[in-house]
Amino acid sequence: MPKMSTIKKAQKDKQQGKSPSTQAGEFVREEMDDIRAGKHGARSTKQAIAIGLSKARRAGVQLPPPKKGKASKKTRRHAERDYERGQHEPHHRVNAKRSRAVSRALRREGHEAASHESLSKQAREQAQQRTAKERSSIGRKAARTRLAHQSSAERRAIARKAARTRAANRSR
Repeated sequence: MPKMSTIKKAQKDKQQGKSPSTQAGEFVREEMDDIRAGKHGARSTKQAIAIGLSKARRAGVQLPPPKKGKASKKTRRHAERDYERGQHEPHHRVNAKRSRAVSRALRREGHEAASHESLSKQAREQAQQRTAKERSSIGRKAARTRLAHQSSAERRAIARKAARTRAANRSR
């Protein structure tokens, strides 16, 4: 069950007009924090992210299930079920026995899945699967979002930091 603060953050993101994937990011962040805090583990970073996305769908975030060919049939079916549950009955009672079994299984897993290295590796692998055009459009969209949600002083600070990073990487 996600924390109430996470649900509120996701609702705030929705009110600000942010995308469903951004709203779901709050649940993924909570999942990573739980793993780092030692509440439970995950077999892989992908599994940890999937748990967060599942929680988001069940909480009512309008994050559609993956399209055919993007994920296995089993994964798509689970995502569709979570999505439907979240849209129609987000606060249903959960089966205590099943919930306890899942928690016990996850506690036996390691905590490496939420490490900064693992997350960075996962992000790089996903980026490599996208075309240059897709990566470029994602960057442009991020810049547009920043323009809408940040002050000019914040954007200047970001630009300065980017320039310093470029300069530091050029000298290597």
